[in-house]
Amino acid sequence: MISPGDEALVRDHTVYSCVMGSRAFGLATDGSDTDRRGVFLAPTPLFWRFDKPPTHIEGPADEQFSWELERFCELALRANPNVLECLHSPLVERIDATGRELLALRGAFLSRQAHQTFVRYALGQRRKLEADVRQYGAPRWKHAMHLLRLLASSRDLLRTGELTIDVGAAREELLAVKRGEVTWPEVERRMTGLAEENDEAAAVSPLPAQPDRARIEDFLIRARRASALVSEAGSAG
Repeated sequence: MISPGDEALVRDHTVYSCVMGSRAFGLATDGSDTDRRGVFLAPTPLFWRFDKPPTHIEGPADEQFSWELERFCELALRANPNVLECLHSPLVERIDATGRELLALRGAFLSRQAHQTFVRYALGQRRKLEADVRQYGAPRWKHAMHLLRLLASSRDLLRTGELTIDVGAAREELLAVKRGEVTWPEVERRMTGLAEENDEAAAVSPLPAQPDRARIEDFLIRARRASALVSEAGSAG
């Protein structure tokens, strides 16, 4: 159960929230869940205590997860696939001035580090699918679909320097995988091919070697200072 304090952080201090998962990827079907992800800015005075505010919160709604702004930025600077994709969701539900500045900085988080993080994550997921095939004779087809999607998204990011998460024209081809209409050997072949294309794209990618950490840190400091001033004004009032 989410605590009243944590619920208040999400309710009162969210700077950005969006819908993720199949709905954001353009892969939703009638039975798809609505996954919500958000970023909250914990009031600066909370950090002056021994007990710090949480780095993330689950809830209060089902399928809802939020990160504190600093933790979110740390993960995005490391090219965490889930966090970077959150920044590029086409389905924004809530945003304030801080959230708009965060989105304006999306490009500062992107770098060739994405090659390692996306492909490494995909490799870990592929091993899980292979274990399912050995144990049960078939993979979890939904997970196989999303793995192919992730690898294609990563390849295109490395090629173009821009992250697009909607699968567009690849929707029906991917949903066929989810329905189990594509053989596992063919899915494996596609995974291997996409991984190789990622490697090739990384070698000539227009992305910088590292993200722009200084710009992100400047943004975070300004957000913390602004929060402190709001809290001081509230106390004075």
